[in-house]
Amino acid sequence: MKYQDVSGGRAVPEPLPNPYTPGQVPRVLAGRRSELARIRDQLGRVGTFGEIGGPLLVFHAPRGLGKTSLLRAAQRDAEESGFVSAWVACSRQHPFLPELVRAVGRALERAEVIPADESARWHARLDRVGVQLGVPGVRVTGEVARTPPPEPAAAPIAAVEDLLHDAADRVRRRGGAGLVTFVDELHAASADDMSVLLNAWQNLDGDREHNPLALVTAGLPVTPEALTRAATFGERSAFVPLDVLADPDARAALAAPAEALGVAWADEALDRIVREARGHPYFLQLMGSTTWAAAVPGNGDTIGLEDVVAGLPGADQQLTAMYRARWGAATKREQEFLSAMAEAGTDNVTRAQIAAALGTDTRSISVPRERLIEKGVIEPVGHGLVRFTMPGFAAYVRHRND
Repeated sequence: MKYQDVSGGRAVPEPLPNPYTPGQVPRVLAGRRSELARIRDQLGRVGTFGEIGGPLLVFHAPRGLGKTSLLRAAQRDAEESGFVSAWVACSRQHPFLPELVRAVGRALERAEVIPADESARWHARLDRVGVQLGVPGVRVTGEVARTPPPEPAAAPIAAVEDLLHDAADRVRRRGGAGLVTFVDELHAASADDMSVLLNAWQNLDGDREHNPLALVTAGLPVTPEALTRAATFGERSAFVPLDVLADPDARAALAAPAEALGVAWADEALDRIVREARGHPYFLQLMGSTTWAAAVPGNGDTIGLEDVVAGLPGADQQLTAMYRARWGAATKREQEFLSAMAEAGTDNVTRAQIAAALGTDTRSISVPRERLIEKGVIEPVGHGLVRFTMPGFAAYVRHRND
């Protein structure tokens, strides 16, 4: 239903708000049932036995596949189950461990786990951890100054270990299920910070009965390799890849938010977007949003194929801008690599195909390959195989090279 200004003093219904959220957490998390079950299993262990939830849980996938959305949904579930939750998003511009300290501190204060008469001692505790981690600008209080620091080599590991243990223990003693920390964009943490986190977690796991903790993380496909390089035992973390959504889940991602507002989707309209998006959660939200903007539906309306056709150009403009940004961020050698991949004309491309197109041997393409994987532009999909992480990017590269 299109809403237009009319004369005669008649009231015009306000258009319904657009329920799709490209680039943000979706209103309805479709699919991901097995992944949420995996997280609930770890939290169930903590809540039931009062012990650590298990190895570091690492979800990894290219951008746009819903890693953050998964973690946010799990965070809501955890808090409803009596957990205190802390959230950290890593950044290459900022050290990770200080953010972890601040996030845990805020989480306990927000949950009112720290009694008012202990607040000063708790802040002094956080200051002491900051000193041990070498956080710039931390004020050394009298209490901290009187406390001899641990040996320098062990200080960061011991500081993180003690903080997580003390925080989780406080939550449990106050009647909570435990402490769960969610770490997003883990691939962006430095190797040193990853090493400290892994060592601290291994030490805590060695005394699992006294540590009601869980740690759930997410990152790009390079995260498993980055963790293993940071500490060899990082390979024993629980790595869970995220894939695109199956067609029924893709349809639900579109239909459910509209149904909540009394709007339906025609089958052929759903079919078209599901086919165009190829199960990519970001694409689904983007195309759903531009279709909704074209349709301007009201309660009781049905979004049809003509609305999808009218909305797709807006989605194409946004995707083209994203493709252009990825291409522009690549070096000349990386662009040559991407062009060779695109010209192969297949979803999965071998190292041999790329090297042959560039007129070189497979060893000489290792550096651009690894850098593009680190940037999240391509991903490994088997021995010697890579593919683009965004549907449609190969066609964009071929078009600009014509």
